[in-house]
Amino acid sequence: MTRTQALNRWFTADNNPVQVFGTVVAVTVGALVVRPVGASGTGLAVLCLLVLESLLLCTRLIPEGRFPPRVQFAVLCVWAVGAAALLSLETSGASALFAYFATGHAGYRLDSRRALPFAAATSALSAGALLAPWGGHHTSWIVGAFSGVSVLVGISNRAHTDALRAARAAAEQAERAAQAVARAEALAERARIARDVHDVLAHSLAGVNMQLEVTDALLESGDIDRARQAAQRAQSLVRSGLTEVQRTVRDLREDALPLVETLRSLLASTSDAGTLTVDGPPRELPVRLAQVIVRCAQEALTNAHKYAPGASVRMRLEYPESAASSESAADSGPQAGVVAFEVVNSAPPAGSRPLAGAGGGMGLVGMRERLDLVGGTVTAGPIVDGDDAGGWQVRVVIPG
Repeated sequence: MTRTQALNRWFTADNNPVQVFGTVVAVTVGALVVRPVGASGTGLAVLCLLVLESLLLCTRLIPEGRFPPRVQFAVLCVWAVGAAALLSLETSGASALFAYFATGHAGYRLDSRRALPFAAATSALSAGALLAPWGGHHTSWIVGAFSGVSVLVGISNRAHTDALRAARAAAEQAERAAQAVARAEALAERARIARDVHDVLAHSLAGVNMQLEVTDALLESGDIDRARQAAQRAQSLVRSGLTEVQRTVRDLREDALPLVETLRSLLASTSDAGTLTVDGPPRELPVRLAQVIVRCAQEALTNAHKYAPGASVRMRLEYPESAASSESAADSGPQAGVVAFEVVNSAPPAGSRPLAGAGGGMGLVGMRERLDLVGGTVTAGPIVDGDDAGGWQVRVVIPG
């Protein structure tokens, strides 16, 4: 809890130290000043009324809502009548404090439609008590007539308290909303890290698995030299996988990501017949966008090697045209301000077979989730005509 919230709670509490202090002072002044006090006659009546008024004054420390509205109003009425009776009997006039506190408390606890008439009635009772022919006091009736003025103080305090409570409720609601946003951001970050780990491990392990299957097939056929080359490629994939893990950690720390060099490295580590084409003026992309493209490239390459091992792969990166040439390139290139990335693999060679048991089907799902976070889209599907008929195409478009 902040210091401001603590102060708000302190001032809006029904028994905060200010109210306690005021109550103690009023009771103490009454006990010391109100006279006569005795064991019989007027002194006994004054003593009984003083005790009653002191107890009623202490009810202002009871938290709001503990009394039903009717009971609260009845207590205030007894309080006002007792204060007027005490004023009519004692000689110091100090008992007017009880009338002032009664109307102030009424302004705080009652709505204005009842508090104002109550204050007027209390003023009339108190002024009438001081004008009574008995009692022997010398206090002016004006003191009693103005006892209802404190209702305005009570109404003002009530408005201030309600404003503080509303502000506190709004602050608590804002804090809960901020916590919810932070929790959602944490979950989104965890999902992003999970996708990064999936992309890196799926790409590396699928490549290693493919090379090991090739090695096993070559060993069965007796081609030791090519089997050794496949085993060396598997070792190379393991090393590149470790490099990718380090790169993932660096990317999570928002380090710069050399996009074109990274894509070339990915392609070289997974395909002997792969090409990368870069269209448009290259420029540095935000780390988050570059990371998304790299992860999509990893997933597309992994899928190509799982389902079309040995097929040639082409990657194409299209940067947005400059403002001056965007109109002329509108029909032939990506839209201005949009980065497009494409991975196309041709049909698998005759006799090749998909890798058995590779992957869990979460690659494209993770790719779409990642692109949703940056406002991008992905389309993936088979190629039905042209030189690459029978192959597969993945195209990613990201606002850049």
